[in-house]
Amino acid sequence: MARALGLDFGTTNTVLALADAGGGTHSMAFVGSAGTTDTMRTALSFMKGAVGGPLKVEAGQAAIRLFIDNPGDCRFLQSIKTFAASAAFQATQVFARRHSFEDLMEVFLRRLQAYAGAGWPGDVARLVVGRPVRFAGTNPDERLAMERYRAALSRFGFPAVHYVYEPVAAAYWFAQSLSHDATVLVADFGGGTTDYSLIRFERHAGQMRATPIGHSGVGIAGDHFDYRMIDNLIAPEIGKGSKFRSFDKLLDLPASYFASFGRWNQLSIFKTTREFTDLKSLVRVATEPEKLKLFVDLIDYDEGYPLYQAISATKMELSQADEAEFSFPPLGKAGRKAVRRADFEAWIADDLGRIEDALEEVLQTTNTPAGAIDKVFLTGGTSFVPAVRAIFSRRFDAGRIESGGELLSIAHGLALIGESGDVESWAA
Repeated sequence: MARALGLDFGTTNTVLALADAGGGTHSMAFVGSAGTTDTMRTALSFMKGAVGGPLKVEAGQAAIRLFIDNPGDCRFLQSIKTFAASAAFQATQVFARRHSFEDLMEVFLRRLQAYAGAGWPGDVARLVVGRPVRFAGTNPDERLAMERYRAALSRFGFPAVHYVYEPVAAAYWFAQSLSHDATVLVADFGGGTTDYSLIRFERHAGQMRATPIGHSGVGIAGDHFDYRMIDNLIAPEIGKGSKFRSFDKLLDLPASYFASFGRWNQLSIFKTTREFTDLKSLVRVATEPEKLKLFVDLIDYDEGYPLYQAISATKMELSQADEAEFSFPPLGKAGRKAVRRADFEAWIADDLGRIEDALEEVLQTTNTPAGAIDKVFLTGGTSFVPAVRAIFSRRFDAGRIESGGELLSIAHGLALIGESGDVESWAA
């Protein structure tokens, strides 16, 4: 009988894990129009159905497929989690209906429940939910984020809901493989946040016990790296740095337009705003109208997700090679460029500095020298970026650094904590 359900509601991907009767865990499988998977892209698509009928709603890869197959008729939302701590985000309109963050989180999880079918357990005693140490966004409001999480999840009727820091869950999962007592530093690199957790694991009478030592985090991760690539490769081609005429003056195009374009989570919202309407009106007075028209076309024709794929592919290639080719045909000639790893690392230098500062914070506040850490566990997709790994190789011996479970470690750790019998001691 499954008693504990772990929910890793991620910026990029979402995973649900169930505790098994034998003390293990397994990922929940989702069966949708895009096939069967145990990881779901944290994305939603809405499309109008018959006149007066309900909206057609898909999540994950099915949402992406619906969006690609129905450009212009489909509303696509991704990176929903990044809105959780934003007081500025109150709701978004989806075909004339107002959706709050709580509504979006509920709709997404309802679709996962439908995709799971009979695999969705009816005997869950507790839901254990991961949360970042620091939420993403400018001036994130942690209290507001947790209020929104609780409100959304209360709609599912779980007997008990607990919240655990995501890196703590990853540490718990990793600790199952430890053969001896160890002080473990976990660095969890998500889409929107980088989180650290320092924990001492010890075994007594065959039972693993853990003593939390400290946590830290920063609202910077893979999505910020994507933004830097957009800002340097794409933004100059669609008008960044250009000007427009206002009576007898030449003024800079507002930087906020390009910031919105570079943030995947904001792009679908941007299309429905007054700001985008204002941008379109500037085409006729721009000093380089062809660039601004290209900007407008990319938004109007919903090219944001294909661009995201092209940027992600380039970033992944740069993790393996010193140079990669960026290819995005909708940009015309500007859509094919060679990108050097050295340039990419220069673009993300400030972000890397803040990630390292957060590492330094957890070490200093806990008075823990690098030599006192037995294992360093790196998890999350951004941990593959060489410049990120270099932060740790400069401080720790290579033999102490391990990685793995990039998509699954948090959810499975949450489920294991839910079965541990002392879930309250792990709660954030």
